[in-house]
Amino acid sequence: MMGHENHTFSNDFILLGLFTSSQASLVFFSFIFTIFVLTVTENTVMILIIRRELRLHTPMYFLLSHLSFMDILHISNIVPKMVTDFLSGSKTISFAACGIQIFLSLTLLGGECLLLAAMSYDRYVAICHPLRYPILMNDYVSVLMAGGAWFIGIINSIVHTAYTLHFPFCGSRAIDHFFCEVPAMLVLSCVDTTHYERGVYISGIIFLLIPSSLIFASYVQILLTVLQMKSSEACKKSFSTCFFHMIVVIMYYGPFIFTYMRPKKYHTPGQDKFLAIFYTILTPSFNPIIYSFRNKDVLEALKNMLKSSLIQKSNRKTA
Repeated sequence: MMGHENHTFSNDFILLGLFTSSQASLVFFSFIFTIFVLTVTENTVMILIIRRELRLHTPMYFLLSHLSFMDILHISNIVPKMVTDFLSGSKTISFAACGIQIFLSLTLLGGECLLLAAMSYDRYVAICHPLRYPILMNDYVSVLMAGGAWFIGIINSIVHTAYTLHFPFCGSRAIDHFFCEVPAMLVLSCVDTTHYERGVYISGIIFLLIPSSLIFASYVQILLTVLQMKSSEACKKSFSTCFFHMIVVIMYYGPFIFTYMRPKKYHTPGQDKFLAIFYTILTPSFNPIIYSFRNKDVLEALKNMLKSSLIQKSNRKTA
């Protein structure tokens, strides 16, 4: 028995991935790599703008900076491995590397679920209770929210990573996915995982259903408040903001819920891979655009930063 356990823990896994050797896969690979570069660039710029511009030192932008950092880490946890596998032709991943990928993925996915709910609460207080905003949403509260999202995400991830890797994988070690994800790993286990799946379902309620319900309720209340305003311009702006925010929320939570809250027997590899693209690759690229770059203050801060860098370059040349 001990020998079997050692054998299980020393073997590598094989990530079957998204790409084949066809011409279409090369185009898809180029698309994914471009999205990766854009996502890292957008979110890095967002963090730099928020840190640099004093008027953006508010609870909302503080939470946004953490969202951007999570998005950078999350896409960097997955896409570079996909790129190296495609270019090298190797699809193996060690047991330890697979565990790290699961841990980081669950930490960042769970943390982002809670952080998006915190951001919707911030908007709810700002629009529905503006006079109480300095009390209900001060710096201390925003730090508590961001810290709580990270801490709870990490604790949840430790539990699920340990449980997932604890199961014996005595059959095929080929993971039909583009990264080590819990549902794809459970398919490989040669023991009954029903009890553990119930734990995943409970986590899904805590990290997915409750936050998404709170976000939806917040935006409904925001819209009801906006409808009572006399300014048609304010109504249009708020409707536009809520609409785009809800699209991102649906793109993130929808596929995530569908993947993690279904029993193992209903999962198909093609469907799981397609859904995972939304909450691991696409949504991180949309977040800076939807939440920040459509904002006048952010655009103004970006212009100031670019002007400042150009002035510094010209000064160096003249010197």
